Amino acid sequence: MARSLPHAVLVVLAFFLAVQLHAAESDRPNVLFIASDDMRPELGCYGANQVHSPNLDRLAARGTTFLRTYCQQAVCSPSRSSLMTGLRPDTIRIWDLATHFRDNVPDVVTLAQNFKNHGYHTERLGKIFHTGHGNRDDKFSWSRSVNYPAAPRYGPEGDAHMKRLLAEAKAKGIDVKDNRFRPRGLPWEAPDVADNELADGMIAENAVKLMNEFKDRPFFLAVGFLNPHLPFVSPKKYWDLYDRNSIRLAGNPYAPKDTPDFALTTWGELRKYYDIPDKGPLTDDQARSMIHGYYAAISYVDAQIGRLLGELERLGLAEKTIVVFWGDHGWKLGEHGSWCKHTNFELDCHAPLLISSPNQKAAGSKTNALVEFVDIYPTLCELASLPVPAELEGLSAAPLLDDPDLPWKTAAFSQYPRSVDGKKLMGYSMRTNRYRFTRWQVQSNPKKVVAVELYDHQVDPAENVNLAADPANARLVEQLTKQSLKGWRGALPKQGHYR
Repeated sequence: MARSLPHAVLVVLAFFLAVQLHAAESDRPNVLFIASDDMRPELGCYGANQVHSPNLDRLAARGTTFLRTYCQQAVCSPSRSSLMTGLRPDTIRIWDLATHFRDNVPDVVTLAQNFKNHGYHTERLGKIFHTGHGNRDDKFSWSRSVNYPAAPRYGPEGDAHMKRLLAEAKAKGIDVKDNRFRPRGLPWEAPDVADNELADGMIAENAVKLMNEFKDRPFFLAVGFLNPHLPFVSPKKYWDLYDRNSIRLAGNPYAPKDTPDFALTTWGELRKYYDIPDKGPLTDDQARSMIHGYYAAISYVDAQIGRLLGELERLGLAEKTIVVFWGDHGWKLGEHGSWCKHTNFELDCHAPLLISSPNQKAAGSKTNALVEFVDIYPTLCELASLPVPAELEGLSAAPLLDDPDLPWKTAAFSQYPRSVDGKKLMGYSMRTNRYRFTRWQVQSNPKKVVAVELYDHQVDPAENVNLAADPANARLVEQLTKQSLKGWRGALPKQGHYR
């Protein structure tokens, strides 16, 4: 029989094993995963000099700015569910706000869950998922789920106004618990309050506390800011960054030529807010207030992100933390005579994405590579040296952090459903290097296409003219149709490390 090792030897071996495990754990990068709601890529690092975004610009200066990133569907739940699962809306069967992805794919391993399964502490603050009735979270994604102290969305005046509207609605017998009928309150407000007296400031304050709590172990901290989603509420000092009289209104306040009406929306989300007309356009004064509020909300979020980046530096974690910032989709600010999202147009599908990773070779770079939200999951896994689930439907963009000019995807894909004359349609939109091409097909009979859109971004970046019906473009439409039907797998680079 083999002799047992002396107790002292076992103690020494256990000590060295613990040291090695601790060293391996300490070498793992943290992930600061920052989301913003309804933020289109209108930031300084994207060339929007009219917007004050110094902290996001600072993040871009030490990371990579993805100039052409596209969400899979321009509305909260499908976009976020797709990003967090690495699967496209048709795969998880999420095209609306009512269904939780676990109802359809119960065993899927989310991005945060994959990090949790490999030894990370995962936690979320604010809005990360937006799934199902009651905005259900996903308990499998997080090491713990805590509801930390929260601040109101409105300032004192807006809050009092909201209470009056709710009281009036209740007096009329309206069920204010039903979001379809609940009044929304003021569309914008600039209260003279401190940052942490409103929701996003408090989210940042709680995030700073968590960074301190977990500074000595690998963490995946997801911080979801609410702005610039309606209502546009930010402290007055952020409104004061902008000269109202210099704010420019949209230069194309009209529908694109020869585009089907159902491709646009009547922006019902905004019309639920106080003093917004039930039909017809906003006044120029209202439109200017909307844009003013939107810009101020971006600057408010930017300042909170600055707090997080500053705390990383103070804690000595900046050089061992992957930082990713994304907005869940774009937004219209009066372009095409429209507001909000909910379409397949470039303005709605195009979203900001910034990634900074320790030791990346091309810090401060910008890439024109076509990137999609489903790519974020495999990208973060590769940067953190974690295994990538085989079922993911994205391509890791990690190589672009070292070489932003690599040959890349030939297209990015988005989609949006519509109900028209009793028929359920799905608009499948493909963004290539030059074109946006959208096919509207009947969901019960995919071979039946009821409308096609074609926009040439080389000559019409604002997508003001649909060229699909022009006989001169017949061959181009045929080519793009074939490319679209090949789908996302057909758009992957011929060389590279897709997995």
